[in-house]
Amino acid sequence: MTDMIERSEAADDHVLDHLVVRFAGDSGDGMQLTGDRFTSVSASFGNDLSTFPDFPAEIRAPAGTVNGVSAFQVKIADHDITTPGDEPNVLVAMNPAALKADLHRLQPGGTLIINEDAFGDRDLVKAGYIDEAGEAVNPLDDDSLSTYRVILVPMTSLTRTVCEPLGVKPRDAERSKNFFALGLVSWMYTRPTEPTEAWIEEKFAKNEQVVAANKAAFQAGFNFGETTEAVGHRYEVRPAQLPPGEYTSITGNTALAWGLVAAGQLSKLPLTLGSYPITPASDILHELSKHKHFGIRTVQAEDEIAAVGVALGAAFAGHLGVTTTSGPGVALKSETISLGVAIELPMLIIDIQRGGPSTGLPTKTEASDLNLALHGRHGEAPLPIVASYSPAQCFHAAIEAARIALKYRTPVILLSDGYLANGSEPWNLPDVDSLPDISVPFATEPNHVDNEGNPEFWPYLRDENLARPWAIPGTPGLMHRVGGLEKKDGTGNIDYTPENHERMTHLRAAKVAAVANDIPPIEVEGDTDADVLVLGWGSTWAAIDAAVQRTRRTGVKVAKAHLTHLNPLPSDLGDLLRRYRRVIMPELNSGQLAHHLRGLFLVDIISLSKVQGLPFKSREIEVAIADAVASITTENSSQPSHAATQATTHENGATS
Repeated sequence: MTDMIERSEAADDHVLDHLVVRFAGDSGDGMQLTGDRFTSVSASFGNDLSTFPDFPAEIRAPAGTVNGVSAFQVKIADHDITTPGDEPNVLVAMNPAALKADLHRLQPGGTLIINEDAFGDRDLVKAGYIDEAGEAVNPLDDDSLSTYRVILVPMTSLTRTVCEPLGVKPRDAERSKNFFALGLVSWMYTRPTEPTEAWIEEKFAKNEQVVAANKAAFQAGFNFGETTEAVGHRYEVRPAQLPPGEYTSITGNTALAWGLVAAGQLSKLPLTLGSYPITPASDILHELSKHKHFGIRTVQAEDEIAAVGVALGAAFAGHLGVTTTSGPGVALKSETISLGVAIELPMLIIDIQRGGPSTGLPTKTEASDLNLALHGRHGEAPLPIVASYSPAQCFHAAIEAARIALKYRTPVILLSDGYLANGSEPWNLPDVDSLPDISVPFATEPNHVDNEGNPEFWPYLRDENLARPWAIPGTPGLMHRVGGLEKKDGTGNIDYTPENHERMTHLRAAKVAAVANDIPPIEVEGDTDADVLVLGWGSTWAAIDAAVQRTRRTGVKVAKAHLTHLNPLPSDLGDLLRRYRRVIMPELNSGQLAHHLRGLFLVDIISLSKVQGLPFKSREIEVAIADAVASITTENSSQPSHAATQATTHENGATS
């Protein structure tokens, strides 16, 4: 298979170093479940893996149409990987729409597993396989698939057949055809069957007939691979040699939710989430609602504005206040976030970014909310921004965002995106004792003495971090007011004077800027003498990592760095950028951070942008690196050598 190592030693026939499978079908065909099960079994088998669930943007697109195709791509490997693969080696197409939507993704010469029962004339027309007269054209009957290895399987009819003795109605039996596909792929790529069968029994335990039908379909698919010559031999992807530890496969949203649970424990505070359901952030609300025993309180509010109000009110009451949303929700929450900046309370605003503007592409990934995070509030209202970069790292990003919010008494925006939220990877569970203590003290007694010697509480008397004291309402002697009107520094009394407003504006900005003192130096990986740096943020990390590794293996020198703190930026960033002749910045937007850094550091950053609702392919970044290296080579060759310059100078001197 192309771009795929197949070892052919006598003892290791048909052993692959990696495999990329894409399951595609209608939204109701169970492709997400099928892909998730293949992923879970591969994780338990010991493979490293990375996934890319690809949902249709419409809640219920017409069945059999290209717009209604749901897909799940997973890469498994016997070595460390970071991406779900640029191109699938195997495409499982459950109907013509899936074939039409995803065939272009399949690598040349790749394997096509097709449910041939779904290719009737009506299905073909709905998927757009028509001639000029509007008549159905079947790609299985012409040579349009001749460059692929095609395996035609009557999945629907075979599933009906094995379910008939169980008393399952034909239409109900068809719902199990995804398990037939899973069984076939499990045989082809040597996946153990016991975990899937046990999962079916547990998942569908309330309906014995469904359990029996799904198990029968799964076993039939497995047996079909074993007994049918068309499938050929089996392949194996052996376990990866991962660092020792206890692993679990985790999605970004689950990791982020667990990170919030950990942040509550590490800060010794109850955590309150105010949230309104929105794709792709809702899973965080669902997951946190399971953990009430950790002091987690979840409120599903009536709208986005109420949700952020709950979070800010919880922060005022001494909780770790959190709200989760996506871009449209951040826009609605902006006034309350500004209030949080003004009254200086710790609060987390978690933005799981998606394609915009407006409703945009609700199920597709994008990282285009950076400008909104930086500037999307009225007045001078800066706040820190943290960005996660991998599904597992979402756990640590949540803790870091909470640490900053608590230490500096400020709202903090944590950026993730749909690709990270729904994607999964193995996660080495951290040692709890290694996690930082992020607790901060509450104010418990007066902190100032008035002119008559009476103790009093000043809510804006700042500490060495410029953070104001955090007093729980009802604490004796610490009565104070908060609100959106400008406060006098120190006393917290309302003060409209020009000098005070300017002072408070500068103090709030200085407090956020001081967070840079808490940010470690940027880690640079790759060649120390490279002329090209690939700088990233967010979910571009995986594709950048793969592209830089592959480029370096060809002998080309390149370095990479990744930003997790976007405001304030690391204090050594300017010096780092000036060390390189070319800086490439891949972003899933129109170059928002690149434009920002150009203005700050006057460095001509090469913006590599992508706004297709899809993550970067590593190959796209490799091409940008090659172009940058070629431009440097051209630049070098166009400059006269030192010897030639000296000769020209001597000649000119002699002539004069």
